[in-house]
Amino acid sequence: MDQQLADTIFTASTWVVPVLLAITLHEAAHGFVAYRFGDDTAWRLGRVSFNPLKHIDPFGTVLLPALLLFLHSPFLFGYAKPVPVRFDALRNPRRDMVWVAGAAPATNIVLATVAALLVHAVAFLPIETHEWVLQNLRNAIVINVVLAVFNMIPLPPLDGGRVAVGLLPDALARPLARLEGYGMLIIIGLIFLLPMLGAQLGIDMNILGWLLGGPVDAVINVILRISGNS
Repeated sequence: MDQQLADTIFTASTWVVPVLLAITLHEAAHGFVAYRFGDDTAWRLGRVSFNPLKHIDPFGTVLLPALLLFLHSPFLFGYAKPVPVRFDALRNPRRDMVWVAGAAPATNIVLATVAALLVHAVAFLPIETHEWVLQNLRNAIVINVVLAVFNMIPLPPLDGGRVAVGLLPDALARPLARLEGYGMLIIIGLIFLLPMLGAQLGIDMNILGWLLGGPVDAVINVILRISGNS
């Protein structure tokens, strides 16, 4: 087998499980917390599940991460089918929306911490598996922290936007909430369009990379310290 192809297959194989786990548990966390606070929509639809097939979006979960990996993007990004939540069915919609939205990024931070702790167990595995398992765990730390930090950007429909809408006074929350219909278009522009325009102009316009880079590095460093890997 061609070495470059073998390297590509190896790299891809070390991302599959971390990405699926990160996205699956992220979405399941939304549904579970919504259920605990009074909205059983996701529960009835079978979306409070550890089965990745319940959450996979063909483009966001498979094609987009694969494309970014192929293009040697400085960060990996993906998303799953959003879990349906009826905020009006929550017992206290405004307060509980904060918990429902914040549960998923918090879950990703827990997953990243668990992956960092599991690094210590690799020494007990057969030596021929060390490199592959370690790379899976490193990728799990990265993808979970990136998902957590990215989703906490205070722009609806991202989790951070919904947290902000729930916490801000009405005078600020209402205009922010009205951005929900345009939020994903803004994100797509930041991820793809601005960097492409910058490449044509010879200018680094990777604004999302600037926004995420520092916080992602800081969170990873904290996790590595508390897990004894620094």
